[in-house]
Amino acid sequence: MTRVKRGNVARKRRNKILKLAKGFRGSHSTLFRTANQQVMKALRSAYRDRKKKKRDFRRLWIARINAASRQHGLSYSRLIGNLKKANVELNRKMLAQLAILDPASFAKIAELANSVNG
Repeated sequence: MTRVKRGNVARKRRNKILKLAKGFRGSHSTLFRTANQQVMKALRSAYRDRKKKKRDFRRLWIARINAASRQHGLSYSRLIGNLKKANVELNRKMLAQLAILDPASFAKIAELANSVNG
């Protein structure tokens, strides 16, 4: 069996990991073994949190819409249900933006939802 020298390949692999670990604190960014563990952990967290971000934003939007709709005498579920009956196709992100940035428009939407018969 011929000898395989891995100098280039191994160095490139290690440098790739160390490049990903830039900005980590202490030996987590300089020593290969600890850097490798931290990079793997960081990549796992990044993958998981890309999914989680969508859930977190939806929760935030719902909380904002609920707070704004209660100022107009409606619960969140009543508001959303009545908007569906009125064929108002505004998503939660846009409703939350309106509630914060343009309360007058949100008031009109809440008024419309309030006027729909259950």
